Amino acid sequence: FFFRVYILSKNMNIHYNTPKLFTFVLSREHGIAAGVAVSSWFVLQYMGVRVVKARKQYSIEYPKLYASESDANAKKFNCIQRGHQHTLEVYPEFLLMLGLGSIRYPLISSIAGVVWLLGRLAFFQGYSTGEIEKRRYGSFGYFGLFTMMGCAVKTTYDLIRA
Repeated sequence: FFFRVYILSKNMNIHYNTPKLFTFVLSREHGIAAGVAVSSWFVLQYMGVRVVKARKQYSIEYPKLYASESDANAKKFNCIQRGHQHTLEVYPEFLLMLGLGSIRYPLISSIAGVVWLLGRLAFFQGYSTGEIEKRRYGSFGYFGLFTMMGCAVKTTYDLIRA
């Protein structure tokens, strides 16, 4: 496959033409979606740094992913680790839904992506307290995920019907 790139105007409309004459037109709103994807890396790094600090604070050695129940601070460390780990588990779905949904609905998907990221931060902060029920503070993030999922499903449907 080969791609030809044309910059059509100041607002960065870009056309990618493949041998099958399939064309993408990328707008500024697509740049916002890309920015949300890039900003998600910072959210993951923040959580990862918190896990590293907790490892040092509670003397949890590598390669143990979780502290054993016999450790005095096991619950506190495990909650911090679990908050990060759960985000890593659902991260591929986030990127997939953001990417697919933003093909046709870049602004809605971008806003939904920010809602999901804020929900993940609230989830992590609540979980990190060691009081497991506080992880529910981030439940609002699922509104963002389901919105992105709706955009992705509609985009997929539109592509199939094209």
